[in-house]
Amino acid sequence: MKIGAIFPHDTIEPDVGAIRTYTVAVEEMGFNHIISYDHVMGANAESRPGWQGYDLNSKFHEPIALLSYIAGVAPKLGLATGVMILPQRQTVLVAKQSATLDLLTNGNFRLGIGTGWNEVEYEALGMDFKARGKVFDDQIDVLRALWTERAVTVETVFHTITDAGLWPMPVQRPIPLWLGGGGVHPYKGWAHVDRVLRRIAQKGDGWMPTFDPDETGMQLVERFREYCREVERDPADVPIEALLLPSMHPDWPAHVEAWKNVGAVQMCTNVAGPGIDGVDANIKRLDEVRQSLSSAGLWTPREDTA
Repeated sequence: MKIGAIFPHDTIEPDVGAIRTYTVAVEEMGFNHIISYDHVMGANAESRPGWQGYDLNSKFHEPIALLSYIAGVAPKLGLATGVMILPQRQTVLVAKQSATLDLLTNGNFRLGIGTGWNEVEYEALGMDFKARGKVFDDQIDVLRALWTERAVTVETVFHTITDAGLWPMPVQRPIPLWLGGGGVHPYKGWAHVDRVLRRIAQKGDGWMPTFDPDETGMQLVERFREYCREVERDPADVPIEALLLPSMHPDWPAHVEAWKNVGAVQMCTNVAGPGIDGVDANIKRLDEVRQSLSSAGLWTPREDTA
C-alpha cells in the first residue's frame, strides 16, 4: 500500500531548515506523498471558556505556499492538501494557486478539500460559516470548469465569472478533488453524515476519512458505496485514503491491514503524539512506521525508489 506523511506543522520548528530537513527525509525514505493541513488562525482560548479547537499557540503554515516550497526541495513526492477549508477561500484564487502548484509538480498534486468547523476563521476571513455547505458545492463545479475550459461563464448565487479563464492551465485537467469528512459527529448524528457521504459520492475524485475501520467505520464506508451506486458511480472510482495515527493505533500493521480490507487504496500517517517534538523525533518515528509496515508486507515504496 502507498503511504504518505502528514506535514507536522505543530511539532517541528517553524523555520526553513527544519522544513527542508523533514521534507527531504520523507522523500528519501520512499514515502509516496506529503499532505498539509489547513488552518489560517487560532482562537484565543482565554476569551472562550471551554474552547477545544486550535489556539494562539497552534502552528500552521499556509498549505499552498508550503507545498510550493516542498515541490522545489523534494520534487519526487506527490503533494496534497488534507484538507483545505475551501469555503473560507476565494474560489478563483484557489483555482489559480492550484493550477500553478500542479504545474510545479508536473501533475502530481491533489486538492483535498472540506468545509471546516472553526467559525472563528470564517469570521476573520469575512466568509459565511452557516452557508459553507452550499458554497462548497458551488465551488467544486467552478473549480472544475476553470481547470478544463479556456473561457468560463458562471452565474450562481455565490459566483459570477463572465467569459474569463486561467492561463496557464494545470497539467491535470481537472486537478483531482479529494473530499474530507464523513465521520459521525457526536451532536449532529447520522443525518449530517448522510449529507456529507452523498456529496463525496457525487462530487469527489477521492475520499479522505479520518475515522477508524471499526464497526461504525465499516457502516460509513458501506453507506458511501451505496450512495455511489445511487448516482451510477463505481465506488472504486472514488478511492479512499485513510489515516494512521501511531500514537493512537499501537498495532500499526493491524490498523493498515484493517483499512486495506475495508477498501482503502492508500494511507497517510500523522506521527504527532507524546514525545514527538522537533524534526529529528518526527523523522525517527516516520522511519519506525516505514520499517514496521515494510516488515508486514504493507509498504509500497514510491516507484522511483522501488
